Amino acid sequence: MVAVLLLTLGLCLGAGQPLRAEIALVFGSYAADKPSATVRQYRPFLSFLEKRMEARLGERVTIRMKITKDYEESIRELVAGEVDFARFGPASYVHAKARNPGISIIAMESKGGDKRFKGVIAVHRDSTIAQVSDLRGLSFAFGDELSTIGRYLSQSFLLEAGISSKDLKGFEYLGRHDLVGEAVGAGKFSAGALKESTFKKLVEKGVPIRALASFDNVTKPWIARAGLDARVQEAMRQVMLSEQNEEVVKRVSKNGFLAGTDADYDFVRDGMQRSSDF
Repeated sequence: MVAVLLLTLGLCLGAGQPLRAEIALVFGSYAADKPSATVRQYRPFLSFLEKRMEARLGERVTIRMKITKDYEESIRELVAGEVDFARFGPASYVHAKARNPGISIIAMESKGGDKRFKGVIAVHRDSTIAQVSDLRGLSFAFGDELSTIGRYLSQSFLLEAGISSKDLKGFEYLGRHDLVGEAVGAGKFSAGALKESTFKKLVEKGVPIRALASFDNVTKPWIARAGLDARVQEAMRQVMLSEQNEEVVKRVSKNGFLAGTDADYDFVRDGMQRSSDF
């Protein structure tokens, strides 16, 4: 879907300057938190990426954002080639890769130079719950049904602690990580699973929650649709891997990016498989 607009290529402007081809890209993602926050997070980095790619390719690059509210719709758009590249959670990448093996990883986000970070099981700040096994007979809030932390890895973690769905009083999928934390803080659920960064933001805002336990997750991949021009994809990869210290990069990945492969997500595939027993 890279729209290479050949604007009378080879002809000249009135000033005698040839018009350049334009590479028009569409970036896709879903809103794991508030959609407005997602746009504020990505737009500065995408503008930065446009400029750095232009310098490498010698052509004008424009990137339009397409943010969906739903994990499944974002996966469908990438699989169908309706967006050119995307930032997904690990489980969404695994689903998309299974449906279209032609998609590929551009780069992975770095977390202190590592490819792992934490998910959190949160409880109310004043809760007497002391360990994961204490959740037996209580209620639990998950995120989206396709969320890596919000569903698959948290359910796998609970199973390893001896807690399955039949051991809970009840559970619900609330969609976003922030909604999970807020619901636990409001006493609507005994516990919930959310990503560590959202947990910390909510605590800073005064939401009365605390961490009961944490578990590993793999950092997010940035993914190219099947058939994306290899030259464009490589320019994007070079910018992302070489500009790790730029302040604008830290808005989307605090420690920059790392090279990634499909095998980096086998850990998530295993957790997704285990969660089927939940």
